[in-house]
Amino acid sequence: MEFIVLLIIVVIIYFTLRFIFDINVKRIKEFAENKELDEITKKYPSNIEICEEYLKKLNNKNVKIEEDLKSNSTLYLIISNKIFIGNLKNSYTRIQTIAHECLHSIQNKKLLWFNFIFSNIYLLYFLIICILAIFKLLKYKLLYLLILVFLGLIFYVVRSYLENDAMIKARFLAKEYMQEKNNSNKDEIEKVVNEYDKLNDIGIKYTNFQLFSNIILKSIVLLTIYIIR
Repeated sequence: MEFIVLLIIVVIIYFTLRFIFDINVKRIKEFAENKELDEITKKYPSNIEICEEYLKKLNNKNVKIEEDLKSNSTLYLIISNKIFIGNLKNSYTRIQTIAHECLHSIQNKKLLWFNFIFSNIYLLYFLIICILAIFKLLKYKLLYLLILVFLGLIFYVVRSYLENDAMIKARFLAKEYMQEKNNSNKDEIEKVVNEYDKLNDIGIKYTNFQLFSNIILKSIVLLTIYIIR
């Protein structure tokens, strides 16, 4: 009975946060589509060239760069010290998105490694206790749930710091880059940057919600197993 009550509370928390943060994925996609701004940013170099120029500007030239047009993900991997550039479809967001990943590459390496290792430990712990719970091998169920939540909070604090730091700084780096390249006039740059501000306002909320909901959804899965088994 106690786990049913906990499950109801956790589900209520999830939907309450979703309402408070006003999460709307469709709205984010709409902000990322702007043909006028796409035309403005077409004047800039290829994605790999932009990435190289950012890294040079950030004095971090030893990062490897790879572009994969079949992928929809653009990310920096600490384990290989590589930036993977996905299919950005010539979107105006590419200048800021690439800046975001380049900024990840100069963040504190200890923190990046901790995030990578801890994220995997957190996921492994979740999978193990779920399996043990399915086979009724957990004696102190509430304790394991509390440990899961505690690990999740650590994951959230570290990851949200890394993401928020990169998202906030990317806007300024992108603007500075466009001003230095001088491929667009002042009004065009302001149009792009203003849209970045709108996109980031939604994006930061969405990212933080997604990270926190990671904890909530794992708790819901484990509680559901507890109730069923």
